Amino acid sequence: MSIGRIIETDACVAEGAAWLAAQDARFAAALRDTGPLPLRRRPDGFAQLLSAIVSQQVSVASARAIWAKLQAAGMTAPAAILAASDDDLRGLGLSRQKAAYARALTEAGIDYAALRHTPTEDVIATLVAIKGIGIWTAEIYAMFSLGRADVFAPGDLALQEGARMLFELPDRPKERALRDMARAWSPWRSVAARTLWAYYHIVKQREGIA
Repeated sequence: MSIGRIIETDACVAEGAAWLAAQDARFAAALRDTGPLPLRRRPDGFAQLLSAIVSQQVSVASARAIWAKLQAAGMTAPAAILAASDDDLRGLGLSRQKAAYARALTEAGIDYAALRHTPTEDVIATLVAIKGIGIWTAEIYAMFSLGRADVFAPGDLALQEGARMLFELPDRPKERALRDMARAWSPWRSVAARTLWAYYHIVKQREGIA
């Protein structure tokens, strides 16, 4: 099983956008509105997933503040988490539950370098097996930290709403329905996601102005 295309540069994103525009006039129209899409590549590895755990169910500002405390304390590597007590982690802003998730991530012993060469389905299966990592986090990691060109995150509410608006659907599609819709956007589903996110923000900005 191949890992498929890897999105490494803005040119890769542009190639995917051109493909989508050629396949569907509605994507072409959305891309005229959005302009060039962002690359949005992120680092991979333990710290990226730990950051995702920190960000769960808190505001962006709170997540940034907690992450800054963890970084300042040198608590973004597996060995540091293992050596820390629960009181240490709670003192840095992690809830009891998130401290447990951080330990579960540490104890999973993931070979992050190997994930770069692992099929996307297996990457997601590996990550969701860890307590505290859900499918949305796993798909976002595959999309942006591993650069997979053909992965989607249909549980994302902004993607659901973007699809509803772009395709003029009567209701926001549920996760399963949007996953089915996205099959038509293969092999560039992650660029379709970038398009829908960008389109969603543009429409919301227009509504705000109006």
